[in-house]
Amino acid sequence: MKKKAVLRGLLGVPLGITMGFIVSIIISLAIGDGNFTPVVPEMAELFSNEINGVLFNVMLYSVLGASFSAATVIWEMKDWSIARQTITHFIISAGTMMPVAWFGHWMERTLVGLIIFFAVFVVIFAKIWVIQYLVWRKRIHGINEKIEG
Repeated sequence: MKKKAVLRGLLGVPLGITMGFIVSIIISLAIGDGNFTPVVPEMAELFSNEINGVLFNVMLYSVLGASFSAATVIWEMKDWSIARQTITHFIISAGTMMPVAWFGHWMERTLVGLIIFFAVFVVIFAKIWVIQYLVWRKRIHGINEKIEG
């Protein structure tokens, strides 16, 4: 299982970078000033130039992609309950996302900003979990119907 997690983590790096840049493009489009904004202004100010900020963000995207991808092995732990899988996956996901978002200046760096970002993360996590649960429940129901003939 560890080998599978490492391999998925490595494959998740380019996925994380891709998703990060897609989000950057969407944010740039939402700002609507016609410019590409690869990093938040606070990030650009931390580094001597914008490219260093972008490289730092690429590292953060890589960490997210690797962590989220590696954590998918949790759903294959057949001897774990769905509650244990969900809690473990949530802890890994939130435990990665919160520091990455903090260091990337993707949230207001105050207690209120941290709480708001965490709340948004919880809502998104819960929505994705419910959708996945319903999809798999439907698939399993279909398989059971075929077995029962």
